[in-house]
Amino acid sequence: MASLTPAVFHILLALSDGEKHGYRIMREVQETTGGKLVLGPGTLYGTIQRLLKAGLIVESDERADPGLNSERRRYYRITPQGSAAAKAEAERLRTLVHAAYEKALLKRPRTAGEGA
Repeated sequence: MASLTPAVFHILLALSDGEKHGYRIMREVQETTGGKLVLGPGTLYGTIQRLLKAGLIVESDERADPGLNSERRRYYRITPQGSAAAKAEAERLRTLVHAAYEKALLKRPRTAGEGA
């Protein structure tokens, strides 16, 4: 499987713990990346359309709390295929981070048992 673009991976990651509407996805990506990836509306909704077409996400008809929802908000959830793609990308990234440790590009984090 080919690697995912950062926008695709972060949208799938945001949806991996439950359905969300577009603005919440946008905010979660920004929070998760510490502001290093900010998805504008064009990028977000263009990517969502590609994910829908590819079957990696679906638009949801149900709402966790219908009383809080606007009629205009569309909610999305990840599909099993989307989850598999996100897991494969996370594994690919883990392999790259491991290689970066081995090449001393990154310092390994200290474990709980190590002194300061």
